[in-house]
Amino acid sequence: MKKGDFNSNRGGFTIIEVALVIAIAGLIFLMVFIALPGLRASQRDAERREDVTMFLENVKKYQTNNRGALPGSSQSETLDKGNAITVKMPIEGSPADTTWAGFYKKYLGDKFIDPDGEWYQLLITSCNNQPDVDCADNAKNNHLANLYNSTFPNDYKMYVVVQSTCSGDRAVGTSNPRKLSVLYKLEGAGIFCSST
Repeated sequence: MKKGDFNSNRGGFTIIEVALVIAIAGLIFLMVFIALPGLRASQRDAERREDVTMFLENVKKYQTNNRGALPGSSQSETLDKGNAITVKMPIEGSPADTTWAGFYKKYLGDKFIDPDGEWYQLLITSCNNQPDVDCADNAKNNHLANLYNSTFPNDYKMYVVVQSTCSGDRAVGTSNPRKLSVLYKLEGAGIFCSST
């Protein structure tokens, strides 16, 4: 037998080789198919974080134009009693610019929309806690407890907590009445918190 005669009899791929290539291709396709929804959810959550940041930038613009005051300062008495104000689109009429509805309409407009295509709702509440104490621990403020126990999308509510700052994914009290934090339930997992 001459050198190379053994290889010349081989005409193509064996069934085992073809099956192995098909199995590897199928495994790659399956991995992409499984990972793709998670990647899309992660991308939408990144957009939601940007929306919270944009909301806070607009609050700072409002404060610059209004001597440091927050919208709805005249309603602080009701917020202090553990109540909440909910603002959602469409906003009827022409609310005063000093209210949260007026702020929403003037500073955020009708383009303040979650990546799912739904308008964000604002749930404004007050911390009512001592500085550095978790705002959800206040018996009067069960709104935040509802956020932590809810599932996405939670009616697309952004929780605006007046007189608070963020500590991780929690809102904690602060002595500064002009500070606020914003919390939003993410699709992937967890809660995003950012503050002024």
